Amino acid sequence: MTAPRTATVRRATKESEVLVELGLDGTGSHVIKTGVPFYDHMLAQLAKHGGFDLVIRTVGDVEVDLHHTVEDTALALGQAFREALGDKSGLTRYGSSLIPLDETLVQCSVDLSGRPYLVHVEPVVAPAIGDYDTTLTRHIFESFVAEARVTLHVRVLDGRNAHHVVEAQFKAFARALREACTIDPRAVGVPSTKGSL
Repeated sequence: MTAPRTATVRRATKESEVLVELGLDGTGSHVIKTGVPFYDHMLAQLAKHGGFDLVIRTVGDVEVDLHHTVEDTALALGQAFREALGDKSGLTRYGSSLIPLDETLVQCSVDLSGRPYLVHVEPVVAPAIGDYDTTLTRHIFESFVAEARVTLHVRVLDGRNAHHVVEAQFKAFARALREACTIDPRAVGVPSTKGSL
């Protein structure tokens, strides 16, 4: 029987305290409270469409700015994925998706490569969704990639509504990550000719 692919990460700084509990082989259940309602909504998309069980509790200095809270949560989430994946034996490794949301279309590809690299292309949209600064979206992916140590390409192929543009990115990311994290029943060992990822 395969060991459960789970991780618990706690991250504490003078700017925030973050708890992330992750189960890769879940049903999409989630309890998310970061103090940033739109970010909570996006992380719920990640859990639901990725099939990941996810608990996130963040207390950050939102009175200063949302940046620290959003960044530190993404860093802890990336670390949780890296830890839950273990040595990556039997993984599919790669995942891609093409996700529409009304006028928006987003393409996303993930490689659980062990190498952090991000390509992120999106149109200029409204500067804020509520109190969420839309420039944070790229930084969320940068922070996740840095700790998860994955290669991630996110391209918004079409879109103009800021909410749709951001939400479709998270949904596309969720579906691509879900595929990449799936166990391949034909795989033997780590999916790399190097023998490690």
